[in-house]
Amino acid sequence: MRRGKAYREAIKKIDKTKYYEPVEALQMVQELATAKFDETVEVHVKLGIDPRHADQQVRGTVSLPHGTGKTIKVLVFAKGEKIKEAESAGADFVGADDLAEKIQSGWFDFDVAVATPDMMGVVGKLGKILGPRGLMPNPKAGTVTFDIERTIKELKAGRIEFRVDKTSIVHAPIGRVSFEIGKLEDNLNAFAEALLKAKPAAAKGQYMRSVNICSTMGPGVKINPLILIAANK
Repeated sequence: MRRGKAYREAIKKIDKTKYYEPVEALQMVQELATAKFDETVEVHVKLGIDPRHADQQVRGTVSLPHGTGKTIKVLVFAKGEKIKEAESAGADFVGADDLAEKIQSGWFDFDVAVATPDMMGVVGKLGKILGPRGLMPNPKAGTVTFDIERTIKELKAGRIEFRVDKTSIVHAPIGRVSFEIGKLEDNLNAFAEALLKAKPAAAKGQYMRSVNICSTMGPGVKINPLILIAANK
């Protein structure tokens, strides 16, 4: 794939043989972000696990101290008193069969879907539609719950879900390039701590094999994973 001129110029400034300190890497990412919009800062971690095995799955949630910088649209499947609770907590969309019908018609104007357990009969029918998009409510992700108010507030404040992909890599947003370095560092450490806590008992050898951070349109900068591990044990 041919990269743009700005990307080619940016990558020349990175020492590919070097592992950067976390703060230094974050500063590099900010410096190399040249897009005309406020790019997301992303972290990509290669894990020493085999995701083909059920006992080596890595999945979890983390509340980033300073959020992601993105306004999250939350959809809630609920009924009865839980409808009022969801609306009062700031849900963007609340409903049941009406929302299911909209989704089946191709509507996806939301970032996270939450459901009370008694709504899974309705939500379950949407699995083949929401699943591939990573939008299916799931108890392991904390999005199937009766604690609607707390869940919505956490999601709005910056709670993210992470999950290892089939190549053993976990991807996560940790803020925007416009964030202060201290806030990006706090978010990076919160994510690293959550990822370490999610380490499967069956994982052998070095858990975090490599860590790269980048902006949406920028090149990756390598961080020494041992430094990140030591700082967040």
